[in-house]
Amino acid sequence: MNETRLYHNPRCSKSRGALELLHERGIEPVVIAYLDTPPSVDELRELIGLIGLPARALLRSGEEEYAALGLADESLDEATLIEAMHAHPRLIERPVFVHRGRAVIGRPPERVLELLD
Repeated sequence: MNETRLYHNPRCSKSRGALELLHERGIEPVVIAYLDTPPSVDELRELIGLIGLPARALLRSGEEEYAALGLADESLDEATLIEAMHAHPRLIERPVFVHRGRAVIGRPPERVLELLD
């Protein structure tokens, strides 16, 4: 799964901003509305590998599910965090842009441009 894609939440201003920046540069990513179509556990593992950060970096700590599931517990392993993100996609940081075998969390949105060099 190497195509150019954006894991997108249309209600998120950062996600909309990243998509707009890509469009301005003639990039038409496959847009994945990840809240409607959550990434599989394997897809999340791939994203985390492409980003090059631990699973925790992809977690949104301000969501209700984060507290309810006790995800602040630093002893939780990668598999547990990935399963939580798959089961509760609101926990996934957004947007995530994948391009040419690399990925970046688009916060701020301009970070997506790093992969266009």
